[in-house]
Amino acid sequence: MKSTNPRKRRLITMGAIGAAVLVAAGALVSITSATASAHTTKPAPPVTKTTHKPAPPKPKPTVVLVHGAWADSGSWNGVVARLQHDGYTVDVFPTPLESLPTDTSALKDYLAAIAGPVVLVGHSYGGAVVTDAATGNTNVKALVYLDAFAPAEGMPVGAYVQNTASVVGGDPTAAFNFVGTDPNNPELYVKPALFVSSFANDLPKAEGNVLAATQRPIALKALTDPSTTPAWKTIPSWYELGTLDKVIPPSVQLSMATNAGAHIVKAPTGHLPMISQPATVTHTIETAAAATS
Repeated sequence: MKSTNPRKRRLITMGAIGAAVLVAAGALVSITSATASAHTTKPAPPVTKTTHKPAPPKPKPTVVLVHGAWADSGSWNGVVARLQHDGYTVDVFPTPLESLPTDTSALKDYLAAIAGPVVLVGHSYGGAVVTDAATGNTNVKALVYLDAFAPAEGMPVGAYVQNTASVVGGDPTAAFNFVGTDPNNPELYVKPALFVSSFANDLPKAEGNVLAATQRPIALKALTDPSTTPAWKTIPSWYELGTLDKVIPPSVQLSMATNAGAHIVKAPTGHLPMISQPATVTHTIETAAAATS
C-alpha cells in the first residue's frame, strides 16, 4: 500500500538521495584512492657518490751531489739540509780527485747502486765528472751544473780556463802549491791567500781561511784528461752561473752552458755558491727535479 503522507514520501526520497550520494562519494573516494595509488612516486634509490682516489704522488728523485777540486762532501751541508727538509733523498759522492777516468768510473759505480730516478749535480770540476758518468744512464733525469765545467767531447777542463781571466788560468806556480814525488802528476793545493780572495770571495774571510786550510788536493792529471761523450747531449740540464766567479769566469760558464743547451740561472755568487747561497742552489736543484719528474 503506497504511503499517502507527503512528508513521509519526502523523507523516503531524501533518504534515497542521501544513500545515493553516499554511494557515489564512496565510489569517488575509491577511484581517487586508486588513482592516487597508481600515481604514487616511488622513492628514488639513494645516490651513490663515486669517489675518485687521488693518484699517489710520484716519488721524488734521489739527488746526488758531486763536489769538485779543493773541496769535500762537507761543502754541501747547507744544501743537503734543505733538500732533506723538502723530502728528498740525498747522496753526496766523495769525488776521488785522482783523474777524470778514475773519478768517472767511481761515480758510475755509485749511481748503479741507486734505484729510481736521479738528479745529478756537479760543482766546478765535479761538472766534468757528472758529464762523463751520466752518459747512457737512463735513471739520470736531469743534470745540474753549479759554476761547473760542462765540457764538450775531447776537451779537458784546464783548457777552458787557460789564458782567460781565471785566477788559475795563468802561471800555475802562482796559483798552486805542488805536492808529491811525481813531477808529471803532482797534487795541487790552492795557495791559501788566493783561496780566500778568489775562491771564497763572497764568504766571510774567517770562513774562507777555514776552507783554505781544509781543502782537498786534486791530481794534475784530472785537469788535463779529455772528456768523453757528454751526457748533456741526451739529458736535460740546468746551469747556475755565478756572476762573481773568479775561478771559472762568467763568460766561460755562459759559453759552456749555451753549448750544452742548458736552462741558465744567473746568481750573484762566487765560486762556492753551495756554501754562500745554499737556498739559491737548492731552488735550482728542485726546479730541475720538478721539471723532469
